Amino acid sequence: MVSRLPRPADLTRFCQKLNRVKTLEDDMMETSFNRCLNTFDLTLLGIGGMVGSGLYVLTGTVAKETAGPAIVISFIIAAFASLLAALCYAEFGARVPKTGSAYMFTYISVGEIWAFLIGWNVILEYMIGGAAVARAWSGYLDSIFDHKIKNFTEIHVGTWNIPFLAHYPDFLASVILLIATAFISFGARVSSWLNHVFSAISMGIIVFIIVMGFILARPQNWGAEEGGFAPFGISGIMAGTATCFYAFVGFDVIAASSEEARNPQKAVPTAIAISLGLATGAYVLVSVVLTLMVPWHSLDPESALADAFFRRGYSWAGFIVAAGSICAMNTVLLSNLFSLPRIVYAMAEDGLFFHVFSRVHPHTQVPVVAILVFGILMSILALIFDLEALVQFLSIGTLLAYTFVAASVIVLRFQRTRSQAPNPPSEAENTPPPSAETIDASELKEYESFSDKLNLVDKKKLKSQREPGQLKAIFDPYLDFLSDFYPGEVVTVAVIILMVSAFCLCSILVFGKNQLHLPTWSYALLIVLFSLAFVVSLVLIGVHEQQKNSQTFQLPLVPLTPALSILLNIYLMLKLNYMTWLRFSVWLIVGLLVYFGYGIWHSKENLREGQGHTVSARYVVFPSSSLQETVQTVQPSVQPSQGLDETGEEEEAKR
Repeated sequence: MVSRLPRPADLTRFCQKLNRVKTLEDDMMETSFNRCLNTFDLTLLGIGGMVGSGLYVLTGTVAKETAGPAIVISFIIAAFASLLAALCYAEFGARVPKTGSAYMFTYISVGEIWAFLIGWNVILEYMIGGAAVARAWSGYLDSIFDHKIKNFTEIHVGTWNIPFLAHYPDFLASVILLIATAFISFGARVSSWLNHVFSAISMGIIVFIIVMGFILARPQNWGAEEGGFAPFGISGIMAGTATCFYAFVGFDVIAASSEEARNPQKAVPTAIAISLGLATGAYVLVSVVLTLMVPWHSLDPESALADAFFRRGYSWAGFIVAAGSICAMNTVLLSNLFSLPRIVYAMAEDGLFFHVFSRVHPHTQVPVVAILVFGILMSILALIFDLEALVQFLSIGTLLAYTFVAASVIVLRFQRTRSQAPNPPSEAENTPPPSAETIDASELKEYESFSDKLNLVDKKKLKSQREPGQLKAIFDPYLDFLSDFYPGEVVTVAVIILMVSAFCLCSILVFGKNQLHLPTWSYALLIVLFSLAFVVSLVLIGVHEQQKNSQTFQLPLVPLTPALSILLNIYLMLKLNYMTWLRFSVWLIVGLLVYFGYGIWHSKENLREGQGHTVSARYVVFPSSSLQETVQTVQPSVQPSQGLDETGEEEEAKR
């Protein structure tokens, strides 16, 4: 019975499998996709992903119910918070110009199972998001025609009252998605051109709204007689910030498109910065003119902009606003359909998802199977499901992806680059090894492969050549004990402490007073303790060397910037209701079943490990007084299923 229990070595090997990272190709610019997108194309993709129906709906809702005219401040704070996450994506998109976005960034830095779960959640996020936008598109168009489409469907098709299903089938939303899927399947150039058209119309209408709004502005609408600029106070501004933050979700489409960019090292960071800046300007200026045209408390949350123009005597402007809203929703729809198949393709290409989705059409050079299958699934979602209850699910998937990307930036920044990795010495450089008979067996050090532990330089050389992940020389007198760890080891542990302390700190801030009913002294004590742990982990990371002289964009103020992003994202995640977390847990369980049933066995990294294990030699490193220790190959046992025991290894070394 005891023999059936897993051994510690087996558990260790299993954990290593779960946390193995992706091996990148030597030439990361090589791809089966068509690198045809320039900075302008990527910028418009980002704008299309961010400036959607939220501009026409979200502004009125937050202004009336949450923040008042101070929604302007809410958007500025939300834009800054989004900038923290966007800069993390910009660094990864420039350094790793491969499709997959958050999934890919997590895979090369944190580990396989975490990357799969991020990709799994991003897939659902895009599917629900695209279907929800399609239903909003359908509803908005139907409202222009006095709901004739809805009435016709209910009379001739019927209605149903089933939980999680829509009140009636939305055929228009389903058809819209199928048409958009067909256009996306024609290739990146066609998708980009279509996005150009809708984005140009949308931005032209936004300019019209801003100019006309300032012409019709009444400064007294921000006056005290109307409630003032911030009628809901600081709490209203921060509550509005939490809602406005999701308006900027969509810039990750730029990172997902990096494998189709001509010059991703420059185009991706530039496009992210420009698109985020333009989106911020659009949201802030539209909020300003909206609350100056009419009093904030009289806004119609359903159609605030059109109603504002109507009340000022410009009812014809309502049709222009409606056209802008539809064009904006088209760009968001294209952004979702553009990004989703590429995430699926990246996972399938790595073997973590079904291989059929990794097929790229030889002519259009896009993952056509993934586009068609998930486009049809998205249209089915829009046809029959009630998506209002699931829309909040989008938030947790996005925030989780932002959190892991920020953590991945820290981990990757303190890792050695490929060029810094130690190479095995050539035979000509090796001196004859000392006789194993004269060396005590306890002094022998065994390594499975050069890539894992072949760090054969003595401490003096390690201290003179400070590599990324090693303790900075200035801190040697105070923190010399940290020099005993492998480069990057302390940083990895510190990142884990940072994320745990951030989660605990945010939990106390969100639940400490109302749900947990903590006394004031314990509430303050816990905040101080977890804040201290957060700061200490930041200091531990900061005293180590980073990668320098990178030729691509680098996030400034690392580790502070990504740490702040992690803290903010976790705080916003904990503000979501419990039903969102429950649905999220169910989806995670389904994802784990897929991963352990398929992904872990078909992973390319798993296959690479298997191939390497069958041909790998084992190495025994003999202590030497020279600068570089001597490496001697030890032949594996004749029986491949059995490893050498310690005695056998010594005998082979003596030969």
